[in-house]
Amino acid sequence: MMSALLTILQWLFWIILGLAIIILISLYIRGAFRQPVKYEVQNAPSPRDRRFPIALASITNSLSSSGFATDFWHEPDRIQQARLDAISSAEKTIHFETFFMTPGKRANDFAAAIAERAAAGVKVKLVVDSYGTKKLPKRYWKRLEAAGVQVCFFNKFNWRAPANYAGRTHRKLLIIDSKFVLIGGAGISDFWDGVDKFGDTAPWLDVEMRLEGEIVGVLEGIFMQHWTYSGGVANLGKEVIKDYPADNPLILVTPGTNPTYRASPIKALIQNSIICARSRVWLASPYFLPDKNTRKLLISAKKLGADVRILTTSDRCDKKFVYYASYEEYGDLLKGGVEIYEYQPSMIHAKMLLIDDQWVRTGSANCDPRSFFHNDELDISTAEPKLLHNIEQVFAEAFSKSKQVSLSEWRNRSFWKHRIIGRLVSFFQWQL
Repeated sequence: MMSALLTILQWLFWIILGLAIIILISLYIRGAFRQPVKYEVQNAPSPRDRRFPIALASITNSLSSSGFATDFWHEPDRIQQARLDAISSAEKTIHFETFFMTPGKRANDFAAAIAERAAAGVKVKLVVDSYGTKKLPKRYWKRLEAAGVQVCFFNKFNWRAPANYAGRTHRKLLIIDSKFVLIGGAGISDFWDGVDKFGDTAPWLDVEMRLEGEIVGVLEGIFMQHWTYSGGVANLGKEVIKDYPADNPLILVTPGTNPTYRASPIKALIQNSIICARSRVWLASPYFLPDKNTRKLLISAKKLGADVRILTTSDRCDKKFVYYASYEEYGDLLKGGVEIYEYQPSMIHAKMLLIDDQWVRTGSANCDPRSFFHNDELDISTAEPKLLHNIEQVFAEAFSKSKQVSLSEWRNRSFWKHRIIGRLVSFFQWQL
């Protein structure tokens, strides 16, 4: 009996050892241990400098356009209602792309709205992520297709290339009649009302904006790229292009398409924006896993006299393990004088970056490895005055409802949750 038990244990040992070796070899082949690309810029232009947006667009593969903000929302109910109102106003086309949808009232209301417009003759195209919408039953999509809605699933699992399934579309984009767009970070899910099991006591904090101008055409083309990638047939329509005022504010569009460790437009956008800051860096990200170089740049900005603050989620997070990994990364930042605020009422899902009093960036991308290296994201950045003001107000209100993390608190963090689980999650987050 004892001999048989020892034999089983020996077999288990060799199996575990073999799996560990296979995993390490796979990580090695994928380049898990290579040195990451670092952005170090000399004579970086200030956000007030006329060269700044041109330089930023060039280094981030962003598209230069123009436009203006005509509305802005930061409460989930108002974001949902704004989308439903926009859909109900459509006369010709509705183009919508999103990552996350779950069964519930928000998804049902959304389906009813677009089905009604499709039945009325409006051409509706949806690009939805195959992984992020997997909880919705097939009958949900069949109902939409029966009403005339065209649905394409982004990056379905393909057994011929299983590793490619890691790539997701994380974008949130609604285009109505080629006239205006709604863009932001919120999914179509009742999660945004607060989730008891996460400890939420209030709706999530997120942002959405309505934009008009030449940027609509740029975003329409970006949507059509994913539409064709997902099996749809592109149709750019026959809309008459409007002549917009030449003095509309410049807006950079950063698609973040097919990122790699060498070319990550989102990483380049965030890091180079920080490099150019002079007086302020306010950064909001729910899943905050900055790499070593990002932490270094934030600390450097603080040493040069900038007001550097991070707004992120507390343990009221829908991904607890990611929160543990995030908390473990606070150390260097707190020692460097960076202020870190954890939003208390609920989950914060807004992705925002405010540079000085001049420049703002928002959209779908988090400050984490998935947004840097795996997701197709969609961010905009601009000096558009209305958007600057609105996002600054959201930051100010959120800071007032947040708890600032102290260095002494961090030093007394949980050994198992943060030091062990957090470090393990952090390592694998950068590889998966």
